[in-house]
Amino acid sequence: MKAQPRGAAAEPPRPRTKPQDVRRDELMASGEKLFLAQGVAATSIDDIAAGADIAKGTFYLYFASKEDFVAALRERFGFSLNDAVARAVAREAPDDWHGRLDAWVEAGVSFYLDQVPLHDALFHAAGLHPRRRMARGDNRVVVELAKLLEAGSRAGAWHVAESTTSAVLLFNALHGAVDHAIAHGTQSERRKIVGAVQSFFARAVEPPSPRPRVRKRRLTPRRRSDS
Repeated sequence: MKAQPRGAAAEPPRPRTKPQDVRRDELMASGEKLFLAQGVAATSIDDIAAGADIAKGTFYLYFASKEDFVAALRERFGFSLNDAVARAVAREAPDDWHGRLDAWVEAGVSFYLDQVPLHDALFHAAGLHPRRRMARGDNRVVVELAKLLEAGSRAGAWHVAESTTSAVLLFNALHGAVDHAIAHGTQSERRKIVGAVQSFFARAVEPPSPRPRVRKRRLTPRRRSDS
């Protein structure tokens, strides 16, 4: 054994196992790659574990089942969407509320169009019903949109009667517009899609116009003719 020179710092022992968060990320990366290549149904837990270079038993230290694994990937997809939207909104001036809302829309549409294969693999896999079912109104990006709507209302930029319900409706409008574009093969018309959704959002937050007062006609009593 070669003697270590005096004064030389001892090398720290190498860890036998990777940190849990690293191992978990490797499993999720393996699953995403396989789901994109062959679909969720055709991918087994053995495949996911092999792709991450771990034993099958180690998979169950992080996920209770394949359904839990898919639910975790869906949640991560939502976090990634929210991060992309938050970065876009943060680039706008703090008091430019309509600019921030437009940025939210553009980032949201762009993220979905850029992630169509992964989104379809995770959310539209036939026969897959994860135990932890998340409604579209429960995801993080809707919560953050509600906060943006509420803040804009307090600043007087627009009028939103109920921010959470409005956020759910607007998010589903955006999601529906993107789904429609994909279904009809028009997803390449990104600017047109973004513009249409931005216009819809702008109209949705406009303060209600006061209704014109209708003057009631005063009825003149009819004269009775003498007979």
